[in-house]
Amino acid sequence: MLWIKALHIVFVASWFAGLFYLPRILVNLAMVPAESAAERARLLLMARKLFRFTTVIAVPALALGTWLWVGYGIGWGPGNAWMHAKLAIVLVVIGYHHSCGVLLRKFEANGNRHSHVWYRWYNEAPVLLLLAAVMLVVVKPF
Repeated sequence: MLWIKALHIVFVASWFAGLFYLPRILVNLAMVPAESAAERARLLLMARKLFRFTTVIAVPALALGTWLWVGYGIGWGPGNAWMHAKLAIVLVVIGYHHSCGVLLRKFEANGNRHSHVWYRWYNEAPVLLLLAAVMLVVVKPF
């Protein structure tokens, strides 16, 4: 079980690294002047590759977490309400990841409607989600 737990942590950390950096690329894309086609193309390429990598990394993170939850019974039974809260956070993280892809596709189609300031705020969400998930898993407040 410890190998599975260790690998889960590594993949979750890698997934979140992508979720931390991808919105930063979107901030930069929102700031690119219209006449700077090469810069825009380079940032879009970086964002596409990072989104693809982050999506691939999310799969084993979720699979290993499911294995720990279902296979080893972590978070089952009375006194484990923290796991329900953590699973809700995982669903929000999956939604956030999906929204990154939607926003990237909007940039690719020249349909961005948000300012770089909006993306700076959007960029803070994964930090808060990771903080909440770690606190729930380590402290198990309920």
